[in-house]
Amino acid sequence: MLVGPRVMLRPLCNRDFSAWCEVRTRSRAWLKPWEPRPEPGTADPSVDGDAFGRRCRTWDRQRQFDAAYGFGLFLREGERFAGEVTLGSVQRGPFQSASVGYWIDEACAGHGYVPEGVALLMRHAFDDLHLHRLEAAIVPRNGASRRVVEKLCLREEGIAERFLQIDGVYEDHVRYAITVEEWATRRDEIEARFVR
Repeated sequence: MLVGPRVMLRPLCNRDFSAWCEVRTRSRAWLKPWEPRPEPGTADPSVDGDAFGRRCRTWDRQRQFDAAYGFGLFLREGERFAGEVTLGSVQRGPFQSASVGYWIDEACAGHGYVPEGVALLMRHAFDDLHLHRLEAAIVPRNGASRRVVEKLCLREEGIAERFLQIDGVYEDHVRYAITVEEWATRRDEIEARFVR
């Protein structure tokens, strides 16, 4: 578990299904423009408890193999589920890199919970997992998501054309990154703003 002043990150488990289902269902229209369309014929984990359980077990297996780390984002007050922050596509060897992803309950957006959660994830990635580089790829028109990485001082690296399927269309993405060297110089500032 990763704990900040207002949020905590922990892996999701079966007991989180009802809260996850409620948030995903209520925020569906708000999230849909920014997410990949699911593969045809796959069960929707926001309405199917078995599919949600499989999703949780998949994240657990990926964590065991040091391939990806998924966390539920919970507000510390009331332990309310509010979204997810993830570290995906972990590459070891000469890369030592991973991709950051996140989403938030529409009702919780705009309160700075995601930057706090991503700051906790960055500290874990660099200090505990000893990664060298983190990156995030964001659809250019997603201003709210871009503000998160800009607040955290990730460097803009340019556009990856037709990078990822979003809602059925391969979309360009702006790529942002931070390395452990940059983290070392900005850590005190980022932690002072978001996790102390």
